[in-house]
Amino acid sequence: MSATPEFSRPVRLDMIGEGAFDLHIAAGDGERAALAERFALPGIALLEADATLKRDGETVIVAGRLRATATQRCVATGEPVPARIDEPFALRFEPAGEGRPEELELDEDDLDVIAYEGNAVDLGEAVAQSFALALDPFPRVADADMYLRAAGVLTEEEAEAARVAASPFAALKRPAGD
Repeated sequence: MSATPEFSRPVRLDMIGEGAFDLHIAAGDGERAALAERFALPGIALLEADATLKRDGETVIVAGRLRATATQRCVATGEPVPARIDEPFALRFEPAGEGRPEELELDEDDLDVIAYEGNAVDLGEAVAQSFALALDPFPRVADADMYLRAAGVLTEEEAEAARVAASPFAALKRPAGD
């Protein structure tokens, strides 16, 4: 049995019913602090979502909007970088079971699939995961390139030029007499 997620908002299937079910969720102070620790962030000031849930048998389709403000660390300097997220999300909850493959091949238009057990889906955990995926994986402060250059890190173009120059075939490309 797994521990309860930091931002758990279970929605019972019988609450969704046959029509659309609209729901607003927002993480409280303690939940945001726990999520910041989980995602190695200095802080999360806001994490909320508006979602519409619809049932198709035991499958639950969710479409909504995620809003968040957080602080990340610059990958070059470690300085704080503000992050603001305001974007749509869509996913599908499906019952966990024997007939479900462990890995699914998804097309670009396919929804993310989350397995659930029992008679409820956890919208809060789904929003937390969507938030983490929406964060910039390489946040940088405005002058990060200056810090990287001072540390001797090459740009992609410089690294490619150095790789080509170091190639054993580079001498064959040089004009005779060089």
